[in-house]
Amino acid sequence: MDNKFVNYFSKISPLSQEEAEGIAQSMRTKSYKKGDFILKEGQISINTYFVLQGCIREYILIDGEEKTTNFFTEEQWAISLNGFTPQNPAKHNWVCAEDTTVVVGDEQQAQDLFKRFPRFETISRAIMEAAFAEQKESLASYYTDSPEQRYLKLIRSRPGLVQRVPQYHLASYIGVKPESLSRIRKRIASNNV
Repeated sequence: MDNKFVNYFSKISPLSQEEAEGIAQSMRTKSYKKGDFILKEGQISINTYFVLQGCIREYILIDGEEKTTNFFTEEQWAISLNGFTPQNPAKHNWVCAEDTTVVVGDEQQAQDLFKRFPRFETISRAIMEAAFAEQKESLASYYTDSPEQRYLKLIRSRPGLVQRVPQYHLASYIGVKPESLSRIRKRIASNNV
C-alpha cells in the first residue's frame, strides 16, 4: 500500500531512487474506521491527506441537513481550501465512509522535502493546481448541468463510487432527494444510457 504514494509522484514526474526514498521516508500514514471524523466544521485544518485506501465524504450542514459536497477515494488528495488561510476554520466536515488509510502531510514536512529536493516544490504546485481544478470543475457542474447530467458524469468518471457509498449520499452530492435519484436511475436504465 505504501508504494501507492511513491507511484503517484512517479506518474507526475519520474523519480530518482533518492527522491523515491525521500518520499517514502517522509510518509506518515494514519488509519481511520468507518464513521471517524478527520475534520469537523470549525476546526483549523493544517494537514493534507492522500487517500491510500478507503473513502472520505465531505459535507456541509445547512439548517441541520447534511449536504454532500465531495468524495475522496484512492489516489486523491483531501485538501481543505480553508487551510491556506491561517486561523480560518473549516466550513465542512470530512467523515470516513469506509475504513480509510491516508498519508498525512503538513507544511513542515513539505518544506523539509523542498529543501532536500527543490523540484518537489514544482511537483507539489502541479498537484495542488490539479486538485483545485477538479474541485472548481465539480462546483461549476452545479451551475451548468442538470442533476441527471451530474449523475451521468459521476458514473462515467467514478463508476466504483456508486457501489461504495449509500444512495442518499450520492443523491445529496448531485443535489437531489433520494427519490429523485431513483427516478433518474430508472430513466437512465430505460434509455440504456
